This record gives sequence, C-alpha cells and structure tokens, in this order.
Amino acid sequence: YNTNKKVFMKSVLVIGLGRFGTYIARKFTELGNHVMAIDTDEEKINEILPYVTNAQIGDASKPSVLEAIGVDNFDICVVSVGENFQSSLETTSLLKEAGAKFVLSRASTEIQAKFLLRNGADDVVFAEKEMAERLAVKFSADNIFDYIQLTPEYAIYEIPTPKSWEGKTIRDKGVRAKYNLNILAVKRGGTLIPLPSADHVFNCAERMIVMCRKADIEKLNH
Repeated sequence: YNTNKKVFMKSVLVIGLGRFGTYIARKFTELGNHVMAIDTDEEKINEILPYVTNAQIGDASKPSVLEAIGVDNFDICVVSVGENFQSSLETTSLLKEAGAKFVLSRASTEIQAKFLLRNGADDVVFAEKEMAERLAVKFSADNIFDYIQLTPEYAIYEIPTPKSWEGKTIRDKGVRAKYNLNILAVKRGGTLIPLPSADHVFNCAERMIVMCRKADIEKLNH
C-alpha cells in the first residue's frame, strides 16, 4: 500500500477489461484505491497497466487462478467479464467460494442479475441500462441538466431555477411544502452550495440539485 494515499484506501480486484471493466478500474485508481486488474487478453493488460497498481493475464473462471491471486485479501471484487454470462456466473460463484469479501458483478438483464445474486454476488450493476436511462431522462427534457435514479419513484435532478423564483427565498416559496422538493444544493458556476438555508435567495443564474418524485418535477415545469 502507498503510505501517501488516504487511510481509507481500499484494495480492489477487477476481473474483465471490456469498456466497463477498464473504466471502473481506472476510476477506482483515480479515487486513491489499490487496484489489480486481470484479463485473458494480453493486449488489454498492457493497456491498463499504467493506470492500475498491478495487472496480470489470467482466466478468473479457474479456481487455481483465484487461489493464486488471494481474492480474500481484496475489499471489493468486480466481475466484468463482458458478453460471456456463463463465465461471469462461474467467476462470481468461485470468488465467494474462495472467500471474497464483497463481489460486484455486471449484469445486462434482470434475469442475469437474479442468477448472479443467487450465485454469490453481493450487488449487481446494470452499466448500459443505468446510463441509457440517465441519458434518456436528461436529453428528453430541456430543463434537466443531470439525473440520478434513487428508487423507481425518487431521483436527484439538476434543474434551472424558475424565473418566477428570482429574488425570493426558499422560505418565501415554501419549496418543500408546496412543491415537494428537497433542495440538496445550489450550483452557481463552478461553486456548489450544499444544503442552502431557508434564507437563501434564488438567482436565475443558479441551478438547483433537488431530490423528489418524477411527478413533482413535471408539476414544477408546468
């Protein structure tokens, strides 16, 4: 471990270096974690090596390979084997049998997710589905700059401040009582003001980051 890193640095194993695996391996490294990547493709290993702590060629669907790696030493094991779902399923199961603490597996469908969870995955991620939904919401409405789904009903939205709110405070507008909006932050240029007080005065140059139901956003825009 690099002693210059923050004390909460985690040890992460990323199995499979497709687009998702490569991106998440690099991102974990950027966030100050110790990352090891493994793939059967030597070219992919050579490409990722400058961006992770360690990388090696290997077939993680073989128990001997996982045993040699020592998967129980990692805080998180990410299974991103690509389109070969059978291999993903086997790797997920073998990781748990080998003592992996937490397994995050990539799924393409709800059925795949169910099988992965039954076979040892602690959580699953729908990389393409989640990104597609986020982009669809963002680009289908002119007044939504960004969007993060929390539950089927609730989400976090980045939206413009309504012109009619200019010069009024959060208390004046009764934002929570009247509009069912929870303002998490106000964004002004490159500055983020978290949890603004009830006396915050709205400015149309600002964007609001709010948590609410989709129906409440639709009402606000009409």
